[in-house]
Amino acid sequence: MSHTLLHALALSGSMTWEILWALILGFALSAVVQALVHRSTIVALLGDDRPRTLAIAAGLGAASSSCSYAAVALARSLFRKGASFTAAMAFEIGSTNLVVELGIILALLMGWQFTAAEFVGGPIMIVVLAVLFRLFVRSRLVDAARSQADQGRAGSMEGHAAMDMSIQSDSSFLRRLVSREGFTSVSHIFVMEWAAILRDLAIGLLIAGAIGAWVPESFWQHFFFADHPAWSVVWGPIVGPVVAIASFVCSIGNVPLAAVLWNGGISFGGVVAFIFADLLILPILNVYRKYYGIAMMLTLLGTFYAAMVTAGYLVEIIFGTAGLIPAQRSATVMEAGISWNYTTWLNIALLTLAALLVVRFVTTGGIPMLRAMGGPPGAEHEHGHHH
Repeated sequence: MSHTLLHALALSGSMTWEILWALILGFALSAVVQALVHRSTIVALLGDDRPRTLAIAAGLGAASSSCSYAAVALARSLFRKGASFTAAMAFEIGSTNLVVELGIILALLMGWQFTAAEFVGGPIMIVVLAVLFRLFVRSRLVDAARSQADQGRAGSMEGHAAMDMSIQSDSSFLRRLVSREGFTSVSHIFVMEWAAILRDLAIGLLIAGAIGAWVPESFWQHFFFADHPAWSVVWGPIVGPVVAIASFVCSIGNVPLAAVLWNGGISFGGVVAFIFADLLILPILNVYRKYYGIAMMLTLLGTFYAAMVTAGYLVEIIFGTAGLIPAQRSATVMEAGISWNYTTWLNIALLTLAALLVVRFVTTGGIPMLRAMGGPPGAEHEHGHHH
């Protein structure tokens, strides 16, 4: 028993190691946007839901690639700064599903066809989502979500809400970034965002490790109708997101699991739907509930799910017609282990950055703020970074 437990923990550990740098980068970028980017900039870029705006949002998302948790935090900060809700969600999808490192890892573990499918399926999903939002998401719902988002509930920590940490100054962006206030403000937001999400993240990684270690491949083969190719094509995109929701894996972390599922017989479109479903995993649905309220959480669940299934089917049809679906199911399933490669260097670099931010946080009165986060908003005192 202890051996299998260790195997599960080792898998969790290696997944954590794989996504660590992407996580730190995502939260650092999120903190910079919240602290330093002016509201007017965001409104000008992402203020509506026209196709061009959504393309910009997806592009910006892809450029600020991050783990799904960081992407969700970042999308909320854009929404609070005046982005349209649809644009914020397009950003979120771009940020987890149209990113280079996801493409690289897909190509390494599963084959370039999956990378191509990611970049074809992502825009399809955004288009479907935009249409669904137009049809079903009323402005009343968005207003309710905005008032909930403006309470700024960071995870279970309400006190964070009272603190507006953005710097009000008119100097250039770079000058704000390197100023003392800028550095302090970014460090505070960075640590707060991490504190809010840490528990959910840890649980998610542990569950992913357990599923990877304990669920035998034969189970997946039955589950995905591997022996019935026609059924498996219909079933894959419907059930792929369901497996993802239940297995809680962060965007890059779900590629190893996707490899397990592909070897286990899920359809090509099913893999695509599964990979996109990192934005619906249980901890993230819980974050949506805290950020936007229950009604919007259920709306996101329904619309995102429909968009993923549609993208899965369309990718299956496009790639099947073009003859690009790999015949062999021989994806590399990551075995636990940490090797000295680019991940190691990126982790070292970004852990150093995280350490600098944490030190800055602690030395500029951050610890009492962390305590205040647990209390009701404004219970302690407003934190003014207003100069």
